[in-house]
Amino acid sequence: MPEESFSRREPTEIIRDDQGAVRREIWALGADEATLEAFLRDVFENHWAGIRFGPLIEGAAYEWRCPGAPQKIGLTDGYLTVMFGHGGHFHLCIGENRGSERFPVAPELTLRRKPSKAQLFRGYGRDGKPATWGFEMWNGAGEPMISIFFANPFIEDDDSLSATPDFSRLATWRAVSKRWLGRDPEALDEEGRGFAHG
Repeated sequence: MPEESFSRREPTEIIRDDQGAVRREIWALGADEATLEAFLRDVFENHWAGIRFGPLIEGAAYEWRCPGAPQKIGLTDGYLTVMFGHGGHFHLCIGENRGSERFPVAPELTLRRKPSKAQLFRGYGRDGKPATWGFEMWNGAGEPMISIFFANPFIEDDDSLSATPDFSRLATWRAVSKRWLGRDPEALDEEGRGFAHG
C-alpha cells in the first residue's frame, strides 16, 4: 500500500548493544514496486538537496549528493531511473524485471534483482541519543542496493562535523516519518550530541 494515511507506527525492530542500549530503531516499509516508487519519488523529488545516497557494501561506502533536482524520474520494466541531466543518473530495480520477448530475464535473476526488504531507520550515537536517520533496501539475495542518509543536524553541507547542531536539518526525517510512519516530530531527535567523542 503506497504511503500516507498511516496511524502512528512503532518500530518493527529495535537493535540493542550488549548492555541493552538502543543502537538502532527500524521501521519496515513495503518492498513492493508501488510503495517503493512512491517513496523514492517523494525522497528524490522533495528532499534531494540534503540527502546522501549510494550502496553500502562490505569494504565500501558510497555517500553521494544529488547534483541538483532530478530532471526526470521514470519506471520501466521494474527499474526506477533517476536522471540528473549532466549530473548523471542511476537505475534501481524496485519491481519485476522481466526483460523483453527477445531478451527475457531468467526467473531466478528476476527474484535476485527484486527488493526483498526496505526500511527506515534511526541510528543512535555513543551518547545513546539519535545521531543518524535514513532508508535502506536489499535485493532478493540479501545484498545491499541503496542507503539514503537524510540531512543530519550534526553534519554540515560540506560533510564536516558541525560545531553546533542545527536541528532544522531534521526537516527531511520529520517529513518522511510523518508521511510514511504517521509520526509527529519527536523531542528525542534533538537530545543527541552527534558524533562527538569523549
